[in-house]
Amino acid sequence: MINLLGSPRRLCDGLSRRELLTLGGLSALGIGLADHFTWAAPSPTRVPHFGKAKACILIFLYGSPPQHETFDPKPDAVAEVRGEIGSMPSVVPGVRVCELLPRTARIMDQITVVRSMTHRYPEHGVAYAVSGIPTYTPELETRPRDRRHWPYIGSVVDYLARSPGVRYSEPRGSEMPRNIALPWMLNSKTDILVNAGPFAAFLGQQHDPLWTDFTGTGTRIAPRYSDGQAREFHDPYAGTVPDGRFILSTEGRLRDDIPIERLNLRQSLLSQFEQAQRAGPPSPAGRGVGGEGTNAIHDLHRRRAYNLLTSNAVHQALDIGREPTVSRERYGMTLFGQSCLAARRLVEAGTKFVTVFWDGFGQFASCGWDTHANHYPRLREYLLPGFDLAFPALIDDLRQRGLLDETLVLCMSEHGRTPQIDSRPRGAGRHHWSRVYSMALAGGGVAKGRVVGSSDRLGGEVRDTPVSPKDILATSFHLLGIDPHTHVTDAQSRPYPIAGDGEVRPELLG
Repeated sequence: MINLLGSPRRLCDGLSRRELLTLGGLSALGIGLADHFTWAAPSPTRVPHFGKAKACILIFLYGSPPQHETFDPKPDAVAEVRGEIGSMPSVVPGVRVCELLPRTARIMDQITVVRSMTHRYPEHGVAYAVSGIPTYTPELETRPRDRRHWPYIGSVVDYLARSPGVRYSEPRGSEMPRNIALPWMLNSKTDILVNAGPFAAFLGQQHDPLWTDFTGTGTRIAPRYSDGQAREFHDPYAGTVPDGRFILSTEGRLRDDIPIERLNLRQSLLSQFEQAQRAGPPSPAGRGVGGEGTNAIHDLHRRRAYNLLTSNAVHQALDIGREPTVSRERYGMTLFGQSCLAARRLVEAGTKFVTVFWDGFGQFASCGWDTHANHYPRLREYLLPGFDLAFPALIDDLRQRGLLDETLVLCMSEHGRTPQIDSRPRGAGRHHWSRVYSMALAGGGVAKGRVVGSSDRLGGEVRDTPVSPKDILATSFHLLGIDPHTHVTDAQSRPYPIAGDGEVRPELLG
């Protein structure tokens, strides 16, 4: 029997619709009524550094930075390509970066830069960049729960942590969520709907990232997106107050108006439901999870959800106020800087996969790094200074704490920007371009001080060693100890390769 608020109800052919809806409220704790998805892994690859990384921090620069004004400057190109911002040498002989990235130039010996990223979709395809999905349409990007989506890399890592056939053992920091994203749900602070990408798709919402929110306000008005911008915004990515804090979003934390007794009651209801389930017929073949079985997985979900809501571990890790002021200022008193600092604290506390978005704020059109207009003012006054504080500080901080060798850091985006500068809008602009662009990796088995691939003299085409976003996924899974050719299956038993058609790229490995 399942006792709902003291009223006995008997299970016959199944739960009533009302009972299912009542128990469905448990999914807010990350607990589903069933776990239909299986996985199959082939034999491990022989490429070096399998499982070298114990954690991953994915930094996603939404809107897409220009390769010319970051990691692939073209000082010898014509002015219409080279642009107004110059370049400077880095600590790696022969490797130049944008002159507005002096701190980044000093840590280039700790990272690998890929200058030959490429794919065929010059759109804001977050979902394409961070999942194995083989094709992309703008329509899919605006529908995060569309059934055609494939699961986010962080969701796959979270899901496969309880691999069938292996008894799951809680890692260091077992009270910590395995998959958490900062500073808030993607695009949720802009004037459009939330975009697709960082969601678990058919693996189930319990494997979505645990989202935070941020309480701090902006202290500076960000440079305008364009002349047509109707409002100005005090953007926290431009500067934020010291008392700003990261908190769990309302979907991942116990609300103030829910007493602990109500949470305990929900836990009791779940226990009763599982007892009734155990007494019922077994799951159909091929539908349950192997190893410890569906009931054990439910037990794990329940235990982790309850720990999350009642334990202080995750709240303490998110509390950047525990850091010395000098440490916080080293990352930059901006939302991106403080997010990177929180990511280091989360990894140190035991979280497996942390995502940091440099997201839009206020309006969606041309937000973040999407510099269709006012390109130079936004880069000079807002984007590059904030990045050049936070990213090198994160790499140095991880290294000094002995965490870099076991923490994979990815700094990526959807695509790059056009080699030809558009001089028509005020402040000029570069537009979407996916035929060649750059990204950076560090730690967790990645090579140090290396440049992989190159673009042509204009920074518009791959000259050698093309690398796809799916290759980055495959290489990341490999370093995290997951065979990149693993398949997960949906409720219809259709197999999906977790890295799509990507392959591990040895050029990226140390």
